[in-house]
Amino acid sequence: MSGNKHDVRPGSVAPLKNVASCLALVDALVNRPTHLPNIGVFSGFSGYGKTMAAQYCWNRTGALFIEVFDFWTRKKFCQAILAELGVSRPRGTIGDMMDEIIARLGDDPARPVIIDEADKLVDKSMIELVRDINKAAQVPVLLVGEEMLPQKLEAHERVHNRVLDWVLAQPCDLDDARALAKFLYPSLSISDALLDDIRAQTRGKARRIATTLNAAANFAANSGITALDIDNYEGRIFTGDAPKRNVSRRAA
Repeated sequence: MSGNKHDVRPGSVAPLKNVASCLALVDALVNRPTHLPNIGVFSGFSGYGKTMAAQYCWNRTGALFIEVFDFWTRKKFCQAILAELGVSRPRGTIGDMMDEIIARLGDDPARPVIIDEADKLVDKSMIELVRDINKAAQVPVLLVGEEMLPQKLEAHERVHNRVLDWVLAQPCDLDDARALAKFLYPSLSISDALLDDIRAQTRGKARRIATTLNAAANFAANSGITALDIDNYEGRIFTGDAPKRNVSRRAA
């Protein structure tokens, strides 16, 4: 998000497959032959770790990172980009700001622009601003968004035609669950059987797996144990299902 410092730093993200896939896509955009387009789309369901992967790429490549919010207008979008480019008080019309964005990005055309929550630009008919920036400044652009982002872009042919590659974020597998557990709680031993059960019940969503691992670590600490498995874990697994109140029927 414009104006905020991100907590993620190089090497501080678990080595999940989606992180590697996102980084490979950014690398392909930066190093593509000049006659090919340089917009990439990284999409998938909420909770798959897309933002985490995008922020890792931001740190690794020195990219410009923008997170779009639902209340943004065209003017706010331009102001946010300029703020990330070091303009403390962006002024002028949208056209003036677009000219400055293009000029500044054009000074370093190998620097990627990563736009998270890009669906909102499509929903608000603002995605053509991205095409204009990409076309005029020739900078690689990564659009990160929800599962239906590729389908939404089909209605914007001029943007759709400029996409070099489409990558779908995948649910975590057992290797990813292991990597998360080792990264977040290296001193806690969790059996593969329990990790796979957590992965299955959370539908492979990295965010829910991480939340469950936090619950598992608390359960282990409170129970005075350092190894968890299917048989001894009695803590919560965050499936994403809405909580339901158990109401007992009184005897007549």
